[in-house]
Order: sequence, then structure tokens, then C-alpha cells
Amino acid sequence: MRTTTLGGSAVGVTQLALGCAAIGNLYQPVTDEAALATVDAAWNAGIRTFDTAPHYGLGLSERRLGAALRDRPRDTYTVSTKVGRLLVPDPEGGCGDDFANGFAVSATHRRVWDFSADGVLRSLEASLDRLGLDRIDVALLHDPDDHAEQALREAYPALERLRTEGVVGAIGVGMNQSALPARFLRETDIDVVLLAGRYTLLEQGGLAELLPEAAARGRSVVVGGVFNSGLLTDPRPGATYDYAPAPRAVLDRALRLLKVAERHRVPLRAAALRFPFGHSAVASVLTGARSADEVRDTVEQLRRPIPDALWGELRAEGLLAEGVPVPVVPAEKEPS
Repeated sequence: MRTTTLGGSAVGVTQLALGCAAIGNLYQPVTDEAALATVDAAWNAGIRTFDTAPHYGLGLSERRLGAALRDRPRDTYTVSTKVGRLLVPDPEGGCGDDFANGFAVSATHRRVWDFSADGVLRSLEASLDRLGLDRIDVALLHDPDDHAEQALREAYPALERLRTEGVVGAIGVGMNQSALPARFLRETDIDVVLLAGRYTLLEQGGLAELLPEAAARGRSVVVGGVFNSGLLTDPRPGATYDYAPAPRAVLDRALRLLKVAERHRVPLRAAALRFPFGHSAVASVLTGARSADEVRDTVEQLRRPIPDALWGELRAEGLLAEGVPVPVVPAEKEPS
């Protein structure tokens, strides 16, 4: 699987990265065995980039990912985790659950927002302990939407120092919006933006500012949420968009995309996976999975050839604007 380095760093990422929120029991429980099989399937498919966060299952995702990677040669894979939410033990001792935050785990800890320099250090130290690894390859500021000034003033300089000291290899920001990450690109020296849901076949808001800014500065974008919370895997009434039922207008647009894909005998999820690679700033696409079968299906869809005529019809139907770049390279083939 193709590997690209992030921005000006030496950190490599594979074309497809595994997002590990699901193995932290996102929405529903996943067994330890299924989590291990998911990571193993990704490895066997050539995926060498894994993204996690303390937020995912109150540390469960990090613990499971670390366990799955523990016997792999450390220099052969890239691990990304995030800072901004500290996990603080709950005095109630986990009497409740964490479903309000989307995870099927006991509420043993509380999340506390902290974008201070000390918070960054404490967060990474705790992540290393949960992962059982000797280093983090990529450290991302996680959702600093309501903490922008502190993140810029305190957390970012702390990450920059850690990068200079070689403690982390690359630094950046991960968000579900494009305006604030574009500001980070202009005002800091981050290597990468993890942009979730804002540069997809359904919507291209990231193209207005963030992606051109990244390309102009030689920085990288990792695109997450390419299925827009599942809508582009199965567009139908009740399907989710941004973690809620899709509004009628959004669903109608997704159904129009589906009809075009079907006319070209291409699964919509395959087109959605390939689409972001049309932009030169995109280094990797990050997708989640909760089972080995889901991983194998994603890899199969990524390798499926997409005819140029499909992109042309999307433009003709007004579903892609003329200025939106589309992939021109062939889909990756199975090794012979």
C-alpha cells in the first residue's frame, strides 16, 4: 500500500489508515478478540497507520490498539493519538455508563478539557502508558473548537517543543470543521490536519480554504469521515449524517450520488473512498472498522477501479463543481 510522509516530517502514513474509535466500543460493544482481529486484518491488508485517542472508550481504544501492535516491529507502523481531553478517575467508580458520549463502556473516568502545556504532557504520558509503546508518531490537538486561543497559545507550542526534541514525529490538529484548522495552518507550523466529514463526495467545504492552504504550505491532510457518518454507505431514510438522522435535502443529494454510481456499476462507498485522493494535499484516508470483515471490505472498495465517466457524470449532474479535483490515478491493484 502506498506510503506518503506528512508535511515536512519524516513520518510516513499509508494510503488507508485505520481509525480505532470503533474498537473503543463506539455505539456498541466490541470484544477484545474482535478488536484484535480488526487490527490484524488491517495489518494483513498492508495498513500501517493507526489513529486513536483517549476519548475513544475512555482509553479502551488505546489499550486495545497497543495490545494488538505490541509484537510488531516498532519502526514498521505509525500511531497517531490526540491531546485536549484528560481522563480523570470518576469518584463514583464507574457506576454509570458512557453512552452519552457515544461509547459502550463503564464511566470509570470523566473527560476534562485541557489544552494547557501541562495538559499536553500529561495526556501523552497517559497515552503512552495505555498503548504500552515507547513513542507517539503523530500527536493531534483534538477538537479545540471552543478552546482555540488556549490551544494556539499553550498546547501548540508544547507540541512544537516535543517535535523539536524528537519525542513525537509530527504534530497537527484533528477536527470536524475546516475554518479553525486553516487558521492553524496559517499561524503555526503543524505538519498535518485530520479533517473529518468536510471533504467528501457529498460535501467539499474543506476545499474553500483548508486544502489550498495545506497544499501551498507543503502540509498534509488526512481525510476522515468519508462516508459522512454512514450516509454514503447506505443512503436511505433514517441513515445518519454527522451522527444524527440525515436531513431530507442531504439524503436526497446522497441518493442522487447513489444513482450515478449505480449507473457505472460502482458501489457508492468505493467512489467515496477514492474521491479525496483527487487533491494533492491529501496524504491518507482514515476509516473506522469494528470487525475484520469491515476492514477487508474497505480495502476491496479502495482497490476497485473508478471510471473517469463517473466523475464526469457527477459534474454534469451538478453534484461536483467544475473546480473540484477528482482522482486521475488508477486504483491500487492486488500484488501479483
